[in-house]
Parts: sequence; structure tokens; C-alpha cells
Amino acid sequence: MNATRSEKSSVLSGLFVVGAALLLSSQASAQPTPLTDKLVGDVGGAAYLTQSVIRSRDKDTAVLPYGYFDYGRFFARVDTLGLKTLKLGNGYLELAGRISQEGWKADTAALAGLGDRKTPIPLGIGTFQETPYGGFFLNAFVDANQSHGALLEASYAAQFKLGQWTFYPQLGLEYRNAKYANYFYGVSAAESAASGYAAYKPGASTMPVMGLALDVPLGEPWVLSLQLRRKWLDSALTNSPLVSRKTQDSGFVALSYRFK
Repeated sequence: MNATRSEKSSVLSGLFVVGAALLLSSQASAQPTPLTDKLVGDVGGAAYLTQSVIRSRDKDTAVLPYGYFDYGRFFARVDTLGLKTLKLGNGYLELAGRISQEGWKADTAALAGLGDRKTPIPLGIGTFQETPYGGFFLNAFVDANQSHGALLEASYAAQFKLGQWTFYPQLGLEYRNAKYANYFYGVSAAESAASGYAAYKPGASTMPVMGLALDVPLGEPWVLSLQLRRKWLDSALTNSPLVSRKTQDSGFVALSYRFK
């Protein structure tokens, strides 16, 4: 009964944020940025860090390509790639995919008896609405890999300058349905018997997210970009015996060439 109420509350919260974002974007007078057959934005490399919330696992670090750009209908927004299709408000309806690091391996002594969680492959639809009030990002994904669960997100980013530096404060909400949350953070009866952890089956999860990104010009066309983000895990996840944290931090430092 409690899980059902929690899931209904999470859905309502997610719908409220999505509806508010669409309402604001529909009031703006701007039109979608025209599609052009040239690359516009940042391309380079970055060092990424994501703090793990799973017991006995510390953090994931990687040096990988970095992109935040548009090229015709194709776009890259750090970890989100896709294609713009039909015009929608102040943006486009997008076919999108996410590069995720939410999977993990049970290769430590503390996780003995548990199965690996396969890295998700979130695929779905979304939109970026560029308005006079800031940018609104809305995405709805389904994991095409093992969990087959749903991931919904709504986020907002503002922009302001301080001298030559450009700041992007961010605020958002992430929703994972029960199937998604249970695959990554649940403990089955068989795993409980093998590992000693109590069996656990979480319901849906809703997590607020805050972040701050910064662009520092290094002399055209080079740009240094930094981002820090924090998620606050709700009780559906923190009550899992596999989870050792109540927050999750992530970020990157990128050096890129800015195409105009």
C-alpha cells in the first residue's frame, strides 16, 4: 500500500514539473533555432567523475570525448544524443538516447552473492525548449537493456555572465519507475539467501537534482567547461541495503573547441 502511494505521488510530481515546463515554454514568443548544415557548439575531451551510491563501490572516473553541439538535426548534450524531428513549441520533438553509468558489478567482497547490474541503455523521446526564461529539458526513456524500466526527467537551466565567465545554474527532477529502481537497487530472495542482505523491493523513486555549470574562455576558439551536480536519493533507494549514501555527486572538466 505504501509503495503504491509513493509511486502515485512520484508520478504526480513528475507530471507537475513537465506540465509547468510546457506551460512556460508555450507562453514564450521565441521560435525554434533553425536547423543548419554546419556544426555549432563545443567538441573536445573531458574527465568525468560519478560517485557510486552502491555499498563498497567508490566512484567511476573516465576520460572520454565531450560534446555539446548541434549539427543539422543531430545533437549532443554531454551524455544525451539524438535527432530533432518535428517542431514543438520553442524546440523540437527529439529521439534521444542516454549514456548511463548506473550499472555496477558485484566484484567486491561486500557484494558477494549478488548479481551484476547491467549498464542501462535509456532510449526514448524528449525536447529542449529554449525560452526567454531559460532552457527546459524534458526526457522520457525506457531501458533497452536488462531492466526495461522507465526513466523520466525534467530540468531547467538559467544563464548569466560574470565578466568573461558564463554560469548555468540547474534544477531538475528525475523519476524512476518501480521496475527500474528494483533492478538496480533491489535484492531478490535468491540474492538475499546468497549474500546475507535482507530481501528488498523498492517502489518508484523521485530525486531532486541541482547543479552548476561554468564556461571559461581560454582564447578563441578554446573553452574550459566545468559542471557539478548533486542528486538527493529518496527513501525508495536509501532504504535499500545496497545503498550507502543519501546523495550522489557527479561532474566533469572539459577542454573543447567551440564551433560557430
